[in-house]
Amino acid sequence: MYTVCFFINVHGLLFHNWTLLPFASTLLLLDVMAFSTELLWALIGLILTIGGTFLEAFLATPTLGAGNIQTHSLGVTYQFGAALLVGCLGGKNAAALSQIAYIMLGLTWFPVFSQGGGFGYLKEPSFGYILGFIPGAWLCGYLAFKASPKLESLAFSCLCGLLSIHVTGMLYMTATYGLKLVNTAGLPLEQLLMKYSLYPLPGQFAIVCAVTVLAFTLRHLMFY
Repeated sequence: MYTVCFFINVHGLLFHNWTLLPFASTLLLLDVMAFSTELLWALIGLILTIGGTFLEAFLATPTLGAGNIQTHSLGVTYQFGAALLVGCLGGKNAAALSQIAYIMLGLTWFPVFSQGGGFGYLKEPSFGYILGFIPGAWLCGYLAFKASPKLESLAFSCLCGLLSIHVTGMLYMTATYGLKLVNTAGLPLEQLLMKYSLYPLPGQFAIVCAVTVLAFTLRHLMFY
């Protein structure tokens, strides 16, 4: 009697597991695809960030005369814009991973920063802002997928990411300045903060607008 009952229970359990096997396989496949997609976006973000580091942002305006266009430098590069763009398109994990990889490459003597690379870059006043790419990209990616892709929601995500970059940069600069670990070039802390946080803002706002429009367009083209 007990043997028969045991056989029935085991047979039922095996049958139950076999019926769930296709669903488990499907879930596993979806997880693998999602992870692969995040890695792909992280790689894209890394490439865009490296390229954007050496690409200065310009504003083109038409002038009087046929076919005449005048360009004006915005005083910033597309470096941080790449971090925000991958956040809007690839999500928080891919965005943060791309910036972690970027910083690790730069600190291991690959000249991917604007002034080179290596551990000596830790003493650069701008390194705190580069470090801020990680929380900035993550926050932008987190907020970008909390709502449907609209211009206002994507712009808000980018602005929050930019704010996170500046907060991290100012905190890092203040701490290293107080410990005398930063190359100040003879400038007081107030001037350093104005140089790296105040003066670049107009150009950075223009890049935020460009990233917002580009992310909005691509999100709708890719139907997500």
